[in-house]
Order: sequence, then structure tokens, then C-alpha cells
Amino acid sequence: MKHEAIPAVRPESLALIERLIGFDTTSRESNLGLIEWVRDHLRSLGVDSTLVYDATARKANLFATIRGARDPGDVPGLVLSGHTDVVPVDGQAWSTDPFKATVAGGRLFGRGACDMKGFIGVALALAPRLVAADLRMPISYALSYDEEIGCIGVRGLIEQLQRERFRTAGVIVGEPTSMQVIVAHKGKRSYRCRVHGREAHSALTPLGVNAIEYAARLITQIRHLADRMSQTEARDHGFDVPFTTLSTGTIRGGTAGNIVPRECVFEWEFRYLPGADPEAIEREVKGYAEALEPEMKQVAPEAGIEMTTTSEAPGSYLGDTHAVTQLAIALARNPQTAKVAYATEAGLFEKAGFPAIICGPGSINQAHRPDEYCDLEQLAQCELFMDRLIERACASA
Repeated sequence: MKHEAIPAVRPESLALIERLIGFDTTSRESNLGLIEWVRDHLRSLGVDSTLVYDATARKANLFATIRGARDPGDVPGLVLSGHTDVVPVDGQAWSTDPFKATVAGGRLFGRGACDMKGFIGVALALAPRLVAADLRMPISYALSYDEEIGCIGVRGLIEQLQRERFRTAGVIVGEPTSMQVIVAHKGKRSYRCRVHGREAHSALTPLGVNAIEYAARLITQIRHLADRMSQTEARDHGFDVPFTTLSTGTIRGGTAGNIVPRECVFEWEFRYLPGADPEAIEREVKGYAEALEPEMKQVAPEAGIEMTTTSEAPGSYLGDTHAVTQLAIALARNPQTAKVAYATEAGLFEKAGFPAIICGPGSINQAHRPDEYCDLEQLAQCELFMDRLIERACASA
């Protein structure tokens, strides 16, 4: 099999990626600097953007569409989608400045290099050519905020598109997949559980309600459910972890070793296969918590357990035969599709009626780590993907 030669990354792509990495868009910070810069960049090309802000007006999504002279106006186009926020660098040992792109050894280093400012930069570098091309179908950009903390920001953008009755042939979410087309990902739900007990001297433990111990019983039940799912759930071996998983991530509680603890808070999550029933999983855990409460209240009427959903992202399964999947396979020139355990915005697009696949440069193995990087060859492959996209957009009837 003859492999296509991969050229060097184009200077215009590198310049845009470097500019994007230079914005500190850690989820706790505003992303307006980056979003407004992209808006102005597109405006200089004659392309208008719509900004959809959050409630504080400190963050915004951006949506922009490029149409050609031969676009009949009723042809659904494609959306290039990416999140602008990045995870923190706190406590990580970086060899370079994480917010200054560095090229070395065939790699581009920087926070967001692969997750996912590399994709966004390559996509934006395409804009001047899209404006000049004889497009017969529109190409849109969708940039979101707060994906890293629960796919929060894109929800407002999707709602706006639904109100406008926006139509699309498909969405390409450029998460790092090594330019392999991903047709499915697990859904995810996260929770914060707060256990309220009653303080007492540890020598008089029957007079108190030990919040940590009741939290431990609930955490153990979550683990039992996880074990059961791993043993009995129907497998989907397309995923690297082929069953639904549950896990506890953080726990805090107590004040001293000789005080029966009054409060305990822990966070837990589950990631479920497409087709699994997340409501049933949630009901089982909440039902066990409710069953513990009468025992607690016998000692302290004020005791109890509160369960709060902190984030929710639906799973996605577009499948190999969908037209958007087949288009992405042709653009990537890689017939092998895959499924992933991590959640993305693709599930939210799909739930809203916008078919979505995932395909972008870089490896998820490099995301969220110190010295995050994207191989330059991956960025060059993404450029070739975009070249073929322009050809398709100009040839579409």
C-alpha cells in the first residue's frame, strides 16, 4: 500500500495555533480574549460571527458561517467544532511555558496543543481559502467554552441554533483522535454527595452520626454496582473499556480523630455505554442513600444525605454507515473507525439532532499532562483533511 507523503505544517496554521495557545483559557478564566480575537480575525475576512454569552458575560461561544456565491441557501453544510477552554497547569512540572507555543523535535508543545487548539488553529487557517472558494455548501465554525468542566458552554450555542432552525449535514468535533474517525463515545454523569451527621465525643460514638462512615457505606455500594456492571453488562468491545464504569474521585470530611464527624462530601461519576440506562443507575445509588437515612435519623433527625448532579453529557453513537461518518472517513483517508470512553460535545450535538463525529489531530494520551504536545505530522494530516473538505464543499450539489 502506497502511503501519502505528509508535507510540513503550513506557517499560517502554526501562527494561528501559537496565537491561540497564548491565551490562558483555563476553564476558571474568561475566554473572551480568544473569542473576540477570533471574531475580529474572521471579520477582517468579511465573515460575521455570533457570540453566545454565559450568564456572567465573561465567557462566550462563537458561531460563524462562510457561504459561497453558488451556495443555493438551502443546502445543509458542515460545522467545525472545538472547545476553547483548557485544563489547569497548576502543580504540573512543565519544561516550557505552557502558554507559549514551543516547537521542538517534531512536536508543538503548549497547553491546548492537542486539546484542542491545534485543531482550531488549522480550521481557522482554512478561512481565507473558504472565503475565496466557490463553495456550494456552507462551512461553519463553532467554538465553545467550559467543555472541560462538563460540556457546559456549548449547550447555550446549541439552543441558539435550535431556535434559529439551523440545519447541518454534520458536525466534526476536533478532539484529539490521531485523525481517526470516532463514531461513538460513552455518556457521563457526575455527582456531589453531602452526608450530614451529628458531632459527638468519640468516646460517646452512639450519641453521634458518623458522616464519614455513612459516606463509606454509600461509596462501597457504588463500588459493588461497578463490579456488577463489569461482570454482567453486555460488552461493547469497540470501547477500550467495554462496559459501564463507576468511580469515586474525591472525599473530604471530619475535623479531628476524637470527634465523630458531622460532615462528609464526596464526588463520584459513572460513564455508560450508548444504550445503557443512566436513569436506572442513578436511581439505584440514590435509592441506597435513601435507605440509609432512617437509621441516621433515629439518632439525629437533622441527619441526611444530599445528592447533587454536577455535570451530565449524553453518549453518542452515529455509526459507521451514516453519511457524515462516510464523509469523514473519506476526508481522513482512514477506513478504521473507533469508539472512546471519554465524553465530548458530540453527544450534545447528536441529542439536539445535529449528527456529529469526532476527528482531530494529536493523541488524547498527551492531553491534560505537563508538556502537552501535538506531533507536527498530525497537524499536517489535519491540513490535508481540510484541503479535501474544501474540494467536497465546492463539488457538492
